[in-house]
This record gives sequence, structure tokens and C-alpha cells, in this order.
Amino acid sequence: MATESIFEGIEQRGVHRHLGIRVAHADPELVVLEMDVTEITHQPFGLLHGGVSALLAESAASMGSALSIGEHQSAVGIEINASHLRGISEGTITATATPIRKGRAVHVWHIGVSDDQGRGICDARCTVAVISKP
Repeated sequence: MATESIFEGIEQRGVHRHLGIRVAHADPELVVLEMDVTEITHQPFGLLHGGVSALLAESAASMGSALSIGEHQSAVGIEINASHLRGISEGTITATATPIRKGRAVHVWHIGVSDDQGRGICDARCTVAVISKP
């Protein structure tokens, strides 16, 4: 399954377009997404919203699973746990997702979100269900 066919135009669709999420690397064992932290991604007190970190983490995990399954299957996030480690108000964040386990029906991913200095912003674990395409 080619990365290009799965992710063609993904940076211009839905929430990824609105938040400016970019795919830096994507293969079945490693997904790296980047996003600039701006006012649009802030919570009311001027820091990156934790929900945005979780969204970025789940997107990375789901993309990795999508690259690991058959063409008649879909990958859908069913659980995410995110620990917010450090506040950030500007710069670029990077989500790096690696699989912990990829079973037939469930995948579990670890995702580290860091700032442009390599400091941890969020540490997440995401469970992804592998289902038949509707």
C-alpha cells in the first residue's frame, strides 16, 4: 500500500488543514507529524491546548496503523491517554509515533510530542482498532 495513495492531500483536509499539520515522515513503523503552535492552537491562557497535542498524537498513530493494514480495512482511534509535560506558546511541535504492538484487530502506539528544542511537551499512548471498511 503506497503512502501517497493513503495520504494524498491529507494536509489540506479537515482539521489537519485548519491546524496546519504536516506529514514529515510516514511508514508502518514510524510516523512524524509537525505543526506550528499559534494563537489558533492556544487554550484561553495562551498555551498550546492539550486537546491539540492529543489530536496530533492520535493522527500520527492512526496514520501508522493505516499504513500497516489491508486495503479493505480502516484504522480508527478508540482510546488515547496523554500526559502533558510542558507548556508552550509558540514554535513548532513534532509528534513521533512508533508501534508498541500491532495485532490483527488492535494496534497500540507510543507518541512523543516535543518542541523545536527536543523537549517533551506530551507523552501519549493511543489504541487503534482495525475494522472492515464500511
